[in-house]
Amino acid sequence: MSQSPLSEWTDDVRVRIRDVQRTLRRTAEVLRGSSIDVEEYDPAEHGPLVSFSGHVGYEEVERYWVNAPFAFVSVNYDDVENEYRYHVVEPELDDLEADLLERLFADVRDSLIHRRGAGDGDGGSGDGVQSDDPEAVLKAELRELLTMYGVDLDPASFFRLFYYLDRSFRGFGKLDPLMHDPHIEDISCDGYDLPLFVYHDEYTDIETNVAYAEEELDNLVVRLAQQSGRHVSIGEPVVETTLPDGSRAELALGEEVTPRGSAFTIRKYADEPFTPVDLVNYGTFSLDQMAYLWLAIENNKSLIFAGGTASGKTTSMNAISMFVPPRSKVLTIEDTRELALYHDNWLSSVTRERRGESADITMYDLLRSALRHRPEYIVVGEVRGEEAMTLFQAMNTGHTTYSTMHADSVQTVINRLENEPINVPRAMIQSLDILSVQRLTYVGEERVRRNNVIAEIEGIDQRTGDLDYSTTFSWRADDDSFRQNDSSIVDEIQDEKGWSRSELLEEIRDRKRVLQYLRERGVTDYRRFTAMINEYYSHPERVLDTIDLENEVVTGFD
Repeated sequence: MSQSPLSEWTDDVRVRIRDVQRTLRRTAEVLRGSSIDVEEYDPAEHGPLVSFSGHVGYEEVERYWVNAPFAFVSVNYDDVENEYRYHVVEPELDDLEADLLERLFADVRDSLIHRRGAGDGDGGSGDGVQSDDPEAVLKAELRELLTMYGVDLDPASFFRLFYYLDRSFRGFGKLDPLMHDPHIEDISCDGYDLPLFVYHDEYTDIETNVAYAEEELDNLVVRLAQQSGRHVSIGEPVVETTLPDGSRAELALGEEVTPRGSAFTIRKYADEPFTPVDLVNYGTFSLDQMAYLWLAIENNKSLIFAGGTASGKTTSMNAISMFVPPRSKVLTIEDTRELALYHDNWLSSVTRERRGESADITMYDLLRSALRHRPEYIVVGEVRGEEAMTLFQAMNTGHTTYSTMHADSVQTVINRLENEPINVPRAMIQSLDILSVQRLTYVGEERVRRNNVIAEIEGIDQRTGDLDYSTTFSWRADDDSFRQNDSSIVDEIQDEKGWSRSELLEEIRDRKRVLQYLRERGVTDYRRFTAMINEYYSHPERVLDTIDLENEVVTGFD
């Protein structure tokens, strides 16, 4: 006589309960105890959490921590293949720790959800741990659950489990070490079971030992979209978004548009924005160029940064925005949040895709709205469509505007502006003052970013009808230097200010002195840099006197 469906279900439940009980008993027998008292990990006392003996056939050329004492990176070189390998080293779990971790994932998640739902009226977690310290909360949850299991772990095992829980709940999972590495600019995943590639500031494009199986990659792409407030699905498989840490991500789900499986590219966001001093130190711009741009921005000249992918357009635009005079009203408009201004009177706006029955909020919508806020400076992340017309209308009505474009030369920028889908009339392009074109190139074997040319738009040639421009600065690849020519913009500023030629040259020299002073003192923090620039705007003589005084002390003059 066959069993009823209810009996079969009951038997299945009993089997599952017995399996869970057996696993718990085995864990408790091996790690007998009921109290966990681990405050801080001490490598000298508790031993290392990670180890790596290297790759056979590879020479290790560099090793550095990305999340001490839990994870480090080993960069290895294969002389035969002439290639580098990027190897992430994380704690290894034994079978028992792996079983515990699997169970802890579910229990910690449930506990944290319950804690969040119940709320903490006194700001604490109920066990003396403040809920505004997520690391302490997670450690407390881990201790509590291990105590409930009747498990007593040695400190190394405790912290290995803590690392993987923390990596999962507060970080990016398997991707976390790459996101922690300050030397990585881009992270690329091309599909299922394929190694991730990164762009490293020392070794350029390099293969890693990180890869994702089908289900975990799909889950990661969905999670990255959800964390940034976006939706991705098979029906809408492609999403461009900004991650919570500010990194820019392009996500593709499934095999609809990426046949090798879900894919993503993450352009990492620098914790601290680059300053003009950083760009001079990296050789992207010269000191003369930065002094020129400072004078132009102070005097409300509009500017577009152009260049190819990863040429540093947005980084440069963000950096030179630090020259905007204090208290001037600045409004930024972006598709994905990248700009970071240390400016008091700054209104930031970001586009939004349709949600439910609501309509899209496009860059065009935001730009039209921006003009009603009466900004003095408008910064648009990138122009590529109808918003460009509004941007140039703003220029023509006296607003100072900055933006970026994908183009590799001055003529390409002009062609893109005049043709589909942008279609800005040639007469309106005359309102653009300066065009800066950057490139990602090589100096010897080093991959670098350089400002290729700074051009000034001079108007329409009456004979040919073409748009005229002149080159103020140009980069010479043969000796990695910048050549400077005469500037009509500088002459225009001189006339507007009523300066003599000597007064103009003195103004430029003073700005170079300030920038050189900041460079020599290593002032690359954007807060300190902006504070110094604002101080110069308020009290230029006092700043210059301070520079002179400090230089006298350094050189030993009385």
